[in-house]
Amino acid sequence: MLMNEETKLTKDHYRIFALSWAGWVFDFYDLILFTFLVTQLQADLHFSAEMLSLCLGMSLLATGLGGIVFGALGDKYGRKKVLQWTIIIYSIGTFLSAFSWSFYSLMIFRFITGLGVGGEWATGQIYINETFPDNLRAKFGGFMQSGAPVGVILASIVGGIVSPIIGWRLTFMISIIPALTVVLIRKYLKESDIWLQNKDEYVNKNIFQEFKELLSKEYRKIFLISLILCIFGMSAYWYTYSWLPTYLEQERGLALLGTTIGIIIIQLGDFTGYTTFGFVSEKLGRRPAFTIYSFIMGISIAMITLFWNQINAFHELIYVFMFLTGFGTGFFGGFGALFSELFPTKIRNTGVGTVFNLARGAQFVTPVIITLVGTYYDLSYGIFIAAIFALMVGIWIWVFPETKGTHLNELDG
Repeated sequence: MLMNEETKLTKDHYRIFALSWAGWVFDFYDLILFTFLVTQLQADLHFSAEMLSLCLGMSLLATGLGGIVFGALGDKYGRKKVLQWTIIIYSIGTFLSAFSWSFYSLMIFRFITGLGVGGEWATGQIYINETFPDNLRAKFGGFMQSGAPVGVILASIVGGIVSPIIGWRLTFMISIIPALTVVLIRKYLKESDIWLQNKDEYVNKNIFQEFKELLSKEYRKIFLISLILCIFGMSAYWYTYSWLPTYLEQERGLALLGTTIGIIIIQLGDFTGYTTFGFVSEKLGRRPAFTIYSFIMGISIAMITLFWNQINAFHELIYVFMFLTGFGTGFFGGFGALFSELFPTKIRNTGVGTVFNLARGAQFVTPVIITLVGTYYDLSYGIFIAAIFALMVGIWIWVFPETKGTHLNELDG
């Protein structure tokens, strides 16, 4: 009996979930931590806002490359190995950032971080989706996604409260901890048995053949509509979050502690959205759930940007809409299950990794665009662009078939 055919979750399920969730926590921690260290980097290394935008953009660009490469490697070498590789790589990249001495050295180290970050999400999601029963796939995929707000909260605490005390270099250095954890626990994990069952039969050994098949007539449409959906979703996310701490502090007058509290409130909304999305998705279907959550996100972003002055008269509403912005972001909890239900085992990791991280890599221009908009207008207009993309997610999802209840084993024929 395959793990996804079990009627009751076992220790192996929980171990797989624990590593995948922890990997996503520190994935986001390593990526977002950088945004909280901007002020210190500017003061110590004399970087301009444009230079730091390029560093963040380089990280996002590298996630695209990492997602493509490690997505294909995950189909060739297995989910377990590649998940471990990606966590170790992004931890090392952030650790090396502590030794940056120039703009170009920092950009190289952030590129390494981005490579590992890009490969981790898809591999972790596939690992869960292939091993958990069909009726729990969306729920645990959403639970895994809840690691993102935990990672951001951790980054906001370390970056906003701890780093002013210990300095940015030591803050980067302690990020080696996830890699050490992986080394200690890897022997306790089982490989995805769906992958083991099928790898010798038809999983391609040449990674270029996997990309060729992904773009074949059979899967081309699914790949393209998935990529567009993911670009809309990623744009909604990164136009919101890449400069949000700076926006709250510099344009809305929140002190550093107030900005940190605001970010934590948003991330509590994220956590709630991710952990509930799977239940809504299983009850109503994938498409209605995406529309409900993305529309909540879009409306709430508009309220904390263009309509800030109107709702600031009732100050508590600011925090309500911050929470709802995070809650609406919960639609990201559905990407793993949706894409896993569209691609067969032989190209599942390649397909999901390529789609998710090409979309994330495309966001390398986002910090730069927001900086330019902020220069000529203000950051609220740049961040408001996210609301438009969030609404597009809720509309575009309806070009997909409804995949609720799909049996992954049947996708393999």
